[in-house]
Amino acid sequence: MPAAPSIVPVILSGGSGTRLWPMSRSERPKQFLALTAEETMLQLTARRALPDRGYAAPIVVGNAAHADDVETQLDAIGIGPAAIILEPMGRNTAPAIALAAIAAGGGDQPLLVMPSDHVITDVPAFHAAIAAALPLVEDGWLVTFGITPDAPETGYGWIKVGEPITQGVHRVERFIEKPPLDRAEAMLGEGGHAWNGGIFLFRADRYLEVLGREAPEMVAAAQAAMDAARRDGIRIWPDPHAFAASPSDSIDYAVMEKANRVAVVPVAMGWSDLGSWDALDAITDSDATGNTHAGEVIAVDTRNCFVRADGIRVALVGVEDLIVVASGNDVLILPKGRSQDVKKIIEAMKAAG
Repeated sequence: MPAAPSIVPVILSGGSGTRLWPMSRSERPKQFLALTAEETMLQLTARRALPDRGYAAPIVVGNAAHADDVETQLDAIGIGPAAIILEPMGRNTAPAIALAAIAAGGGDQPLLVMPSDHVITDVPAFHAAIAAALPLVEDGWLVTFGITPDAPETGYGWIKVGEPITQGVHRVERFIEKPPLDRAEAMLGEGGHAWNGGIFLFRADRYLEVLGREAPEMVAAAQAAMDAARRDGIRIWPDPHAFAASPSDSIDYAVMEKANRVAVVPVAMGWSDLGSWDALDAITDSDATGNTHAGEVIAVDTRNCFVRADGIRVALVGVEDLIVVASGNDVLILPKGRSQDVKKIIEAMKAAG
């Protein structure tokens, strides 16, 4: 019997990262920053699927402006990508994954799709979930990993976990849009639900089959863009005119919510999408006064503050429950619990030119 194909990691690195402004910016978004460890988010993501664990070389899909960052950072940890696909424009996750599936050969290779900027602190639990899912994936199932919820989170989509298929793997009963607070509280109390963490495992051919049925123009645009792509070593530039014809849609809407044989592996693996400064604060150890700080920071009579500085010195006196981030010529100050409002600052700056 021939050996099963190695799992191909597909790392999605096209995000703009503005939710962690001012350190994360469109020209250098958060996946290229060392926010939770000495290595960057991209490097930590790549390390979760190393060749010595049976994974193939990764395929990275990212912004053309970040080609050097991707290659330099992966080279620095000794991981040579099979390909770096440089999107000419953003078309959301469904077309991006189609490009990767085509680059992988479009056959029965399992693809492990991972955002480049998520935190997973319990990597062995992640690997165990992958192992539980793999037999179904080889049989044509599309699998998502459901994050065990610990709060009534309204910023994530949720998954209703259905009947068990095999040990640790369940049918997806339904996907649930980002819920209002009362619905999130009810689902948390009810149990049997998981957060949709945006991590997937499926065969390349199965993904292209479902996408081709549900959004044929998307597959056609991706295939045409790859057929006419410019190539230089591991770097691939899909043809911009062909790719521009693709509709913009997420994998959730275009594929996972419409396919049959969709499964979920509920898993508690210390996951965070690191979608705000509050989220980073929540997973960072604080000192005896509740303060969390990095960089040149002086705090006097200050409690429960999250402070980051990558250049100038920041001094705080007599304050509490603040988020303070200083980077370059920009300083962000807001109360804890309000870091999602960074988007309002970005909008205001855009309006001001």
